[in-house]
Amino acid sequence: MNIFVDFWQQHFPILSILVPAITGFILILLGNPGAGTLKTDWRQPLRHLISLSSTILGFILAVMMLIFANSGQIQHYELSEWSAPFGIVLVVDRLSALMVMLTYILAVPVLWYASAEWDQRGRYFHAMSHFLLMGMCGAFLTGDLFNLFVFFEILLMASYVLLLHGHSKSRFTMGVHYVIINLLASSFFLIGLGLIYANVGSLNMADVARLFPNLDDSQHQMALAGSMLLLVVFAIKAAIFPVGFWLPKTYAVAATPVAAIFALMTKVGIYAILRVNGTVFSDPEGQRLFEQWLLILGVITSIYGVIGAIGAERLRRMIGFMIISSLGTILIGISLFTQQTWAAALYYLVHSTLIAACFYLLAEWITVQRGTFKDHLKLAPVVKQQRLLSLLYLLIALIMAGLPPFSGFLGKVLLLQGTGYHAQQIWIILAILLVSLLSILAFVRNGFILFWRATPAENNPEDETFAQYQTLPDQPTARANHVIYVFLATLILYAVCADPVYRYTYATAEQLMDKTLYQQTILKTDATQNVISVQPFDSNYLPELKYGATSDDPYQQYIPYIISPKTLQGEHIPEEKLKKIAEQHAASPDQDAKLVPAE
Repeated sequence: MNIFVDFWQQHFPILSILVPAITGFILILLGNPGAGTLKTDWRQPLRHLISLSSTILGFILAVMMLIFANSGQIQHYELSEWSAPFGIVLVVDRLSALMVMLTYILAVPVLWYASAEWDQRGRYFHAMSHFLLMGMCGAFLTGDLFNLFVFFEILLMASYVLLLHGHSKSRFTMGVHYVIINLLASSFFLIGLGLIYANVGSLNMADVARLFPNLDDSQHQMALAGSMLLLVVFAIKAAIFPVGFWLPKTYAVAATPVAAIFALMTKVGIYAILRVNGTVFSDPEGQRLFEQWLLILGVITSIYGVIGAIGAERLRRMIGFMIISSLGTILIGISLFTQQTWAAALYYLVHSTLIAACFYLLAEWITVQRGTFKDHLKLAPVVKQQRLLSLLYLLIALIMAGLPPFSGFLGKVLLLQGTGYHAQQIWIILAILLVSLLSILAFVRNGFILFWRATPAENNPEDETFAQYQTLPDQPTARANHVIYVFLATLILYAVCADPVYRYTYATAEQLMDKTLYQQTILKTDATQNVISVQPFDSNYLPELKYGATSDDPYQQYIPYIISPKTLQGEHIPEEKLKKIAEQHAASPDQDAKLVPAE
């Protein structure tokens, strides 16, 4: 037991990435025949066992991570045992633990639902799902900007395949648009990283946050331009107005479990905005630009989304517009830049993700019972489970529109309370109330079309529409109703437990704003308590090598600070150099040789 505890304490930050990564590789090696033979393939039960077991294990790890983060500690994990900023690190704090937990709260029921039928409609569904989980967890846990780009690409590549799952002309068409938009965003991402690295000299988030305010004016402006370019990238990922037009149609054509889990994809962009633009580049000038632009974009996004929901011609597109509207509400909270509004935004983020996934599942249930009318918002014969479906629709509408006593209402109230001393308080309150009113209007309009004004079923056996109506299913697709009930129960419990959840999100916001704590945890100092950071570029500098006579390394005294003791004892460092390191390490380091920030 002690061995397990020691292993967990040492390696738990990377396990949430390794578990889905290893699972994905195993599922690929297991093979996958064509979609037409998956139902009878003897390996299909094994795929389900591996996939669901891994997802449950990931959920357990996420719970343990959340319990650790709730203590207020920050844990960092040094890959290859190289410390920051020279090596890549993973960081577990309150925010990353919350996002990983949300990922698995969504993934467990959705993958269980997909295992009943949907995974038989295309190849490698479970493998791609786990690579998607790997990318999302990696994005939430990384402490390095370039590594954030890497994990973004991993989750995007998996999402490209999942979007086409089930094969159809509309999915292929929107898939091409989705790929092109994200490739363009990825190009902007690399350009932004290049600007930041060229002027700051580091891509470690803690190190960049420490160096950024102290750059000279020209370097500061160039690095700030890089951060604004990253903000554009994250806005595309989060489907913020005016770069979020792709979301409603793209999510509408995706397979139901894919659309449900994609409800979290936009939150990766929101997370990146909060983590990178909200904390790393939050000196006075960066914060001023952040607040001014993000508040405007948040209000416009929220109103644009709800107007799109009112005018939507299909139910699934309406859900996409409602997701965009909820993203705008979250952005308003983040833009106000206070602990209270950040805490409210995080509370609302969890709510909006779960209710959107639940709504996509309900849309699938309604669609299969409307026959050829599918999810088009046109008058059609009454569905066979009219009473149950209308009640579920009403409950989801109340939660999603933000009516009391549900979590959407509580999230908006907490956000409004945080606007107390803001100069634009009245306008923010009016915008949020207007969006809530328009959301109710959208749900009422579509509810009347789907249920209250539905035409009576044909009861004349001689009419051909009678036979068509009789062939429609009178039950939901397998497991859909159970997963909907699980999500609704979770959301009701979420509202009941609003006080402890809000205390956690408030502590999360407080921890995010304490950049000193984050830096002290991740960055190391030398014997004189100076932060060991990047060195200035010197074309004449050549480190001492084991197998060749080169000039002495003036920075060798810092080696014990940036690599682990086990690595230091390895054979790759010459004995003569080890002696010099030991001698210099015992004495006070030469101040002239100190590693300093890049200039």
